[in-house]
Amino acid sequence: MNENTRAIVVSQFGGPEVLEWQDSELPPLGPTDVLVRHTAVGLNFIDVYHRTGLYPLELPFTPGVEAAGIIEAVGSNIDDLGPGERVAYTGNGPPGSYSEKRILPRTRLARLPDAIDDHTAAAIMLKGCTVEYLVNRTFPISAGDVVLLHAAAGGVGLIASQWISALGARVIGTVGSEEKGELARASGCDEVILYRVEDVADRVRKMTDGRGVDVVYDSVGAATFEASIKSLRPRGMMVTFGNASGPVPPVPPLLLSQNGSLFLTRPVLAHHYTDPIEAAEGIAKLFDVVLSGKVTPLIGQEYPLSDVSKAHHDLENRQTVGSTVLAT
Repeated sequence: MNENTRAIVVSQFGGPEVLEWQDSELPPLGPTDVLVRHTAVGLNFIDVYHRTGLYPLELPFTPGVEAAGIIEAVGSNIDDLGPGERVAYTGNGPPGSYSEKRILPRTRLARLPDAIDDHTAAAIMLKGCTVEYLVNRTFPISAGDVVLLHAAAGGVGLIASQWISALGARVIGTVGSEEKGELARASGCDEVILYRVEDVADRVRKMTDGRGVDVVYDSVGAATFEASIKSLRPRGMMVTFGNASGPVPPVPPLLLSQNGSLFLTRPVLAHHYTDPIEAAEGIAKLFDVVLSGKVTPLIGQEYPLSDVSKAHHDLENRQTVGSTVLAT
């Protein structure tokens, strides 16, 4: 008989109210699978995209792309992990972390260092691995670079600002309030722009003596895209990696030439963490930068997993700061 669990299930796309707490049956444990009891689950904006259907998944499904937990059982072909060990995973596979227990392929799991607790792991796996590929692979940051970072007080933003600052770059962050500005400055932002009351591109030009920034990391999307393009130096790179305000409309290639022969990319984590060796290297870099003290995630709020609809509401209405953890 298969083991049962409880999980959040989405049976139709829509608002937070479609997130339903239900009994669920786990599939059989395969020879290369691991049964994990979740202790902490991460909340991310991609969960909202899945729930609303912006990134459609086959219905019904359980959302969630990262978590930490304890192994309860392993498949017959696994000899490098065992029951009782602490593990975590990021979003390089199908969602399903909004659950008390889950069966996962061994290749998706990383053993947690003793010095990283479960809640911290749930707060950093997707966000931290996202920052890892952004600053090391999408646009490799070098000392002296100037970076424009949108949503600098969000979960990704607070990790990114610390990491980029540690690499020796100058960070200009955009935030929605003075309070979030103070948080961004404390996490490595050299300057802060209040995007609701200031012209972002104009402020960036003044801050850089008219030059513009080397790269923009933009997870906001439609609301910030134009200002981001206008903030770049000639041959700068625009990295749009999220749609918190909605997807960016189609972009004519001529726009890039008119603003200085710019580069535009739309990366996703899955394409950087598909290969198990590459994924392990990226996660190791994340753990190293956290263990070194150069990056300390802020867990701004915590909700019971069964009340994740409230967490989604607050995230969408910009009522959260830093990372959000869902307790099982």
